[in-house]
Amino acid sequence: MRINAAARLNGLSYSRFIAGLKLAEVALDRKVLADLAIHDPEAFSRIAAVAKAKLDQPEAVSQPAV
Repeated sequence: MRINAAARLNGLSYSRFIAGLKLAEVALDRKVLADLAIHDPEAFSRIAAVAKAKLDQPEAVSQPAV
């Protein structure tokens, strides 16, 4: 619940936040994320910005084999 609330404060739903972290290959477990959401909201916001930036990147178009 804490992660969800903090993610929403940063303009992301919980599921999009987690998806963005996976795309960005950020390896923080939910316990650490919840702790950051409560004790270091600035750091959580920076992590959310990384997730949001990765989600905003256009999908890489695969090139057909020649």
